[in-house]
Amino acid sequence: MAIEAFAPAKINLTLHVTGQRADGYHLLDSLVMLADVGDTVKVKKAAQTKLSVVGPMAKGVPVDQSNLVVKAANLLGLTAEITLHKTLPAMAGIGGGSSDAAATVRALCKLYDRPEPSVSELLRLGSDVPVCMQPCFVRMRGIGDQIDRLGSSESWPMILVNPGVSVSTPEVFSALSSRENPAMDEPSLEWMDWASSVSWLSSQRNDMQDAAVKLQPVIGTVLAALSESVGCKLARMSGSGATCFAIFFDDALRNRALEDLRRKFPSWWIASTEDVGIKWNMKTCQSP
Repeated sequence: MAIEAFAPAKINLTLHVTGQRADGYHLLDSLVMLADVGDTVKVKKAAQTKLSVVGPMAKGVPVDQSNLVVKAANLLGLTAEITLHKTLPAMAGIGGGSSDAAATVRALCKLYDRPEPSVSELLRLGSDVPVCMQPCFVRMRGIGDQIDRLGSSESWPMILVNPGVSVSTPEVFSALSSRENPAMDEPSLEWMDWASSVSWLSSQRNDMQDAAVKLQPVIGTVLAALSESVGCKLARMSGSGATCFAIFFDDALRNRALEDLRRKFPSWWIASTEDVGIKWNMKTCQSP
């Protein structure tokens, strides 16, 4: 028997940098959603942990102890044969590695019938791992240790774009003009309608965006291309970059923009997405 778990892309719809602790960790305030595009992790019991990576984004992904998937198995003290199907770009600001680790934790806990670890334990894998364990809208604060579940999100028609460059999160933090910024406005627990939702999001920020654009100017090109697409109501960078997202008025306009962007920028990674929804559920399958 094997357990397969979906590892969705993490999108920071907002990302406010609100301070820095004495130990160097930055304090964040972020509204996070998980998308319906992502990687897949399949695990089955084995005497020793072994990781295989396949898929269109597998090149260059390590299979040794440095991979968060292996670290997740070690954290649990469980062994398995693990296959990671990579479709998300690495170091892209959409939590690919963290989501892979979270999916591994969920799958292994189900495979071995173990309880999932606490937030404090998950933080040993990285600040984004706890939020990637949540199948809903989440407000993430602090160093990723404060998780407030806000319920289901709207199924906004969205596009994700990565121009094929990597951005170093420490470099972006170093380039910030300010580390003491206002927190995010209190999000509504119920989005009243599409227009008010996007209006609220537009009034928030990603405090890392300007610094990332200075380090990788092509991110500015991505944001401009998305903003100029017909029907785009909000374009913003996710995380520390370089992936950006855009929210569109409806599916038809999003799909038209998707085709146009793929034609103009064939080397970019471009995906359409919405809320993670039903794909969150794990499934049991026959091995291999």
